[in-house]
Amino acid sequence: MTCFPYHRLARCFTRRQVPSKFGWGRNGKAMETVQNIVIGAGVVGLAVGRALAQSGGEVVVAEATDLIGSGASSRNSEVVHAGIYYPREFLKTVLCVRGRRLLYELCEARGVPYRKIGKLIVATREDDLETLRRYRVQAAANGVGDLPSLSLAEVEALEPEVRCLGALHSRETGIVDSHQLMLAIEADLEEGGGMVCLQSPFESAGRDGAGWIVRIGGEGAMELRCETLINCAGLGAQGVAHAMEGLATEHVPERYMARGQYYALRGASPFSRLVYPVAGGGGLGTHVTLDLAGQARFGPDVHWLEEEDYGFDESVIPRVAEDIRRYFPGLGPDQISPDYTGIRAKLVGPGASPVDFRIDGPETHGLPGLVNLFGIESPGLTAALAIAEHVVALRGLQAAA
Repeated sequence: MTCFPYHRLARCFTRRQVPSKFGWGRNGKAMETVQNIVIGAGVVGLAVGRALAQSGGEVVVAEATDLIGSGASSRNSEVVHAGIYYPREFLKTVLCVRGRRLLYELCEARGVPYRKIGKLIVATREDDLETLRRYRVQAAANGVGDLPSLSLAEVEALEPEVRCLGALHSRETGIVDSHQLMLAIEADLEEGGGMVCLQSPFESAGRDGAGWIVRIGGEGAMELRCETLINCAGLGAQGVAHAMEGLATEHVPERYMARGQYYALRGASPFSRLVYPVAGGGGLGTHVTLDLAGQARFGPDVHWLEEEDYGFDESVIPRVAEDIRRYFPGLGPDQISPDYTGIRAKLVGPGASPVDFRIDGPETHGLPGLVNLFGIESPGLTAALAIAEHVVALRGLQAAA
């Protein structure tokens, strides 16, 4: 690739007055031009920027806040998922299975802390045993590998504090330091010649000949011209899409939000691996997760929202504790406390069946050079590097005839 010359553009969008054959920006000043602009510096946006840079393209990742990964990427369980739960034909299934392998490889190559500790998926009711059987069949179809069924004695040997009617053992599931992962991805992006520009909120975009004019706000407000525009704005993806001139509203799905609350376990963890009840209610159950220091927490649960709200509803703690005691009867009174919350960007509301990721390229909406990502919730962290591969493949497509 040619050397990306916009050194002062990094992080603050300080303008360089470089004449461009493409035109002029705000106030009649010269407009910068870059091949690719990615909106959003969460783990998926960073991964997409990395893939674009490594493929030889100029790339700027524009982030509205002053930190990378300050949204859903830093408010999750930090679990590396195996790819068990969703239908084989779902894009999220394919990308989760491949993304997991790519993530572990990156962690090894970059020294990112992770542990493949495995998880138990436990049945606490008779009806759950049939669900476990379906999970095992689904996992085999998805290419996850075998999920051994465990007897009660085998569960007790692995996790003495867990009580259940049966369990599956997912050996490929792990945990990762999501912050260090994002820093490693950002480093690869920058080594490839790309850059992350913080405090650079997206305002709007419009077509201009064969490319896009992107308006960036903030202290260094400016316009940039690009060939390819990738919307990785997470919870804000629909808002970003609605500000793209020429994109029909029918191509912007409705957004639903589910807040997940995480609960800290006081004292030493009695668990050595993750423990999940069977999934339901818009999530994967109020499960046990561990951090890399071995501290246990429970969550997320599900609270449907009308507006973005990271507050903590402590009134539900007694009910959550009762749910946890179904598989961890040793949980004592007042042993869990509020930890943190996160919000999942969903494409369906309460009671609806899970749906696939939406990664819409020109063949969907008819606009060359545009890719919109919607509903990239769990397992988005696990799938991020594979999502990036998919986006790089999509961006070369032309508009539908």
